[in-house]
Amino acid sequence: MQIANQSLPFNAPAPRKSVVLAGLESSGKSALFRQLTGDDAGEESNFRGTTVQVRRAGLPVLGGDLVDTPGIRAQDDSQTTRAALAQVSAADIVVLVARGTHAQAEVETLLGELASRLDGARVALVITFEDKAATEIERFAQHCRQLLGVPVALVNARAMSATQRAVLTQTIQQAALLRQISGQPSVPTSSIPVVQPAATLYEHRMLGPWAAALTMLLMFAVPVALAYLLSQWLQPIFDALLIGPITTAFAPLEATAPLMHFLLVGSYGLITLGWYSFLWAFPVVLFIGLSVAVADETGIKDRIAAALDPWLRKIGLNGRDLIPVLSGFGCNVVAVFQTRSCSACTRKACVSLIAFGSACSYQIGASLSLFGSAQAPHLFVPYLLMLFIAGAIHTRIWNRSLPDSAALPLSERAFLQAPTARGLWWRVRGVVSQFLKQAMPIFLLICAIATALQYFGVMDWIANTIAPTMAVFGLPGEAAPGVIFSIARKDGLLVLNQDQGAFIRSLSGGQVLVLVWLASTLTACMVTLWTIRRELGPRVALTVGGRQVLTSLASAFVLSWVVRVVSA
Repeated sequence: MQIANQSLPFNAPAPRKSVVLAGLESSGKSALFRQLTGDDAGEESNFRGTTVQVRRAGLPVLGGDLVDTPGIRAQDDSQTTRAALAQVSAADIVVLVARGTHAQAEVETLLGELASRLDGARVALVITFEDKAATEIERFAQHCRQLLGVPVALVNARAMSATQRAVLTQTIQQAALLRQISGQPSVPTSSIPVVQPAATLYEHRMLGPWAAALTMLLMFAVPVALAYLLSQWLQPIFDALLIGPITTAFAPLEATAPLMHFLLVGSYGLITLGWYSFLWAFPVVLFIGLSVAVADETGIKDRIAAALDPWLRKIGLNGRDLIPVLSGFGCNVVAVFQTRSCSACTRKACVSLIAFGSACSYQIGASLSLFGSAQAPHLFVPYLLMLFIAGAIHTRIWNRSLPDSAALPLSERAFLQAPTARGLWWRVRGVVSQFLKQAMPIFLLICAIATALQYFGVMDWIANTIAPTMAVFGLPGEAAPGVIFSIARKDGLLVLNQDQGAFIRSLSGGQVLVLVWLASTLTACMVTLWTIRRELGPRVALTVGGRQVLTSLASAFVLSWVVRVVSA
């Protein structure tokens, strides 16, 4: 090989070995990655200058890096499939991962898709779902060992002992070149049966979509309700034991250091308003993250996506696109990254729906806080329903319906299984870490900026300048700062909780609903728009943002008109 002839500095480290997990969607690659790396969630890294992220972690026992790739789809044009194929081309060892329930078909597909990319690479085969596979799976594995000439391991990736992990590691270390038969790797012919997951209500032709829609609503309504009850219970306790005494202790600063007093315990203070942000946002982030993790681990999310495929095609999407849309209720930025798995013909429409209708957990926490401060928590239910319905209408208006032939539907059912504590923690801890390390510091910065604007009179100027525009929607000019800050970040809505919620309580329930709707839908947050620009270009970002502004203003005007009619 040419690499052997290259001259390297005397002290240069040897190139790190790349061990790539490659398989179809839901084959168990991520579970294998977790098992081999322990609790290490891996590092999101770009591959060879592309914008597609893969999970990578050092694995000393293999003498290099273990790489978890996106699921490969046959004859697919998604960015994730292209990224996975590129990783395979650069790998030293390729670990083919196939489900034992569909072993023969998946091994055939993988060898067909990867044949030209496996030339020169050592290969191992790992068959997952051993616990669900037919009894003939061991015979099939033995046939693969003999005919393909590579080591094969049978595993249950979700539950492995230390001994089983050692066997898996040994299998990867023994990876060998594929044996060529008539110029191409061949799959042994076998009568191994395909094991199909049990059917549920989600697969019913008429009731399935409705059951999926109800489940999706409960995925967010239940954790939000629990978060509201927890925050409502904790707020008076911490106000009395912590915030009240701190505010009293800093009271002398109002005369001696007024700016510092404003910054710490003023209307937008780091302690007073910052605490509101944490108290109301963190439980929502945690519980929604846990809810989505349960849906992922159990396989319910895939069932929902497959059941809603016919409905989604009417607004220009398909079932696969629902996965990033649901992820958007955790974080819009992560969801935009996940649209790399969308087909080229649906990705822009999916991004548009995420930007408008996927309320991130920070937005939900802030909205719930405002409804709670207004003593109208029941308004969150119509608000969430409006997001679903208006988001669908918005996507349909700006996009064509999707024909059945445009993108492959989700044809296979996912296995439903009990979640594991390790799997849930692996998913939730990233959400918690992002909130503590990114969301809270940014919101505290917003509090500091709002304090400066208030101290120097800019807040009053903004309110007076935008008051005529706010009046169109039946809102006072004092609501303008919340709308402006929500453009920067959706939890910027929390600045409307100024003075411990005194302003928001001065509004009627209808006004609060209109205000939250306008502020949360007017645009995606700046970070999301910037991510769209990076992923799809500035023209797409401007188009998505501009269309959202139009839909938001129109829907907010209609909503304000309805509120006025009902209130009259």
